Amino acid sequence: MRGSLNQGEPLKPRLDQASREIQSVIGRLDGTMAKLRENDARLFGKIVSATQKHDSARASVYANELGELRKLNRMVTQSRLALEQIMLRLNTISDLGDIVTTLAPATSIISGLRQNLTGLVPEAENGMSEISNLLGGILVDAGSVSGSSIDFGVANEEAESVLSEAAAVAESRMERTFPDIPVTVRQSTEMEEA
Repeated sequence: MRGSLNQGEPLKPRLDQASREIQSVIGRLDGTMAKLRENDARLFGKIVSATQKHDSARASVYANELGELRKLNRMVTQSRLALEQIMLRLNTISDLGDIVTTLAPATSIISGLRQNLTGLVPEAENGMSEISNLLGGILVDAGSVSGSSIDFGVANEEAESVLSEAAAVAESRMERTFPDIPVTVRQSTEMEEA
């Protein structure tokens, strides 16, 4: 097939490099998630201990901190899932037309993830920049070789769909993985915020 990436096109090694870089960032995010889980367990233990000692003020402070930690964990989990989906899509590319339709939303997703992770997971910043540059370059080259035009409206819709799916899966995983904050602590925290 003319235009197939399996015929030694120079884009194939770049796609492979992008996949390796994505896998590297996923590994870094896994490390961050492991640290967040450890901190979650530690804080949850402190909440339980403070609640048992009837120290609702301290339990409330820990609960607020745990809530913020879980927001961070949710964001990292969503980013990891989105990167996994991009990697799956990269692995299914078979010709130049596929590259344009696959990479346009992927590039948009990477850009959004990069902005979200910049301050939260600094060790992923360089990898995300590298992925963004690789995918952007491949997209431009593939579009110019195949003569395809990029419909960014459709690409952004697809990107939003991928991010929404990742958010739903991340929320489900968070609910299964982390225990709920004790009701009395949650209620006192909500009263303080009101």
